[in-house]
Amino acid sequence: MDSSPAAGDLACKGAGREPDLFAEPMQTYSASDIERILRLSRSTLRALIKSGFVKPARGARRELRFSFQDLIVLRAARALIEAKVPRRRINRSLQDLRRHLPEEAPLSGLSISAVGDQVVVREGKSHFQVDSGQYVLGFDVSIEAGVLRVVERKEEPPPAAPTTEDLFDQALELEASDPRNAPAAYEKVIGADPENCAAWINWGRLLHEQNHTREAESVYQRALQQCGPDPVLMFNLGVLLEDLGRTGAALEAYQTAITEDPNLADGHFNLARLYEVLGKPQHAIRHLGQYRRLTKSADAFPDV
Repeated sequence: MDSSPAAGDLACKGAGREPDLFAEPMQTYSASDIERILRLSRSTLRALIKSGFVKPARGARRELRFSFQDLIVLRAARALIEAKVPRRRINRSLQDLRRHLPEEAPLSGLSISAVGDQVVVREGKSHFQVDSGQYVLGFDVSIEAGVLRVVERKEEPPPAAPTTEDLFDQALELEASDPRNAPAAYEKVIGADPENCAAWINWGRLLHEQNHTREAESVYQRALQQCGPDPVLMFNLGVLLEDLGRTGAALEAYQTAITEDPNLADGHFNLARLYEVLGKPQHAIRHLGQYRRLTKSADAFPDV
């Protein structure tokens, strides 16, 4: 089986051996090696050298020889140029980068990436911060079975944040599957969209249904500040206030609800019922009649 290095790889002479006093000279790379490992065209390589990003040495036959540091700096230079980083910043960054690079490829591997607004070099478990600025830069250097590998690392984009509609739909689903946690889900919707009246109404209704009446009232009052006197909101607040024994406040809430929406049949029904309890039959009859007109069916109205 052919075990020769593939494009982008290079066999490292002496890789994996501990250095000693009789170690061989530092590994260098030819122009062809650089082109193959970094997948650079000859013209691009010449342009990077001409720009002064690296100063390769000369071999015995006057051919260009590149160090491991040159290899990494060339790769970083190309990435920063493609990211349209200003030339002055590129020069400063590459100078700092070179100072943090080992002379030879470390056996523990090497990773160069952008973390926040910093370029970071990681060698094994160690890491060094290099200059600052937003860079499109990410590649790993490693030695596997004596082969030097330079691999571009493509970061996966972060998952898209859920929309307000997504959060609302999740809260609706929880009402059926996990009603105890549904109020917290609606609270998340409000955090994303404080003027989402439907979320406020559902949040308060669930708290009321779960007998958290004081919390429900607080939610409805906060909703009023954000959404104004929405008719459904005011109707639900009226139902809650009735359960709290505050008949007068409930009557006002229902009245506001039908003022905002005169066709809110249930509002007229509850007003008719309360007015009868309060001994105001004329008011009760008027709202009862309105309820019947809206529902078009006297049979649907229970005796009050």
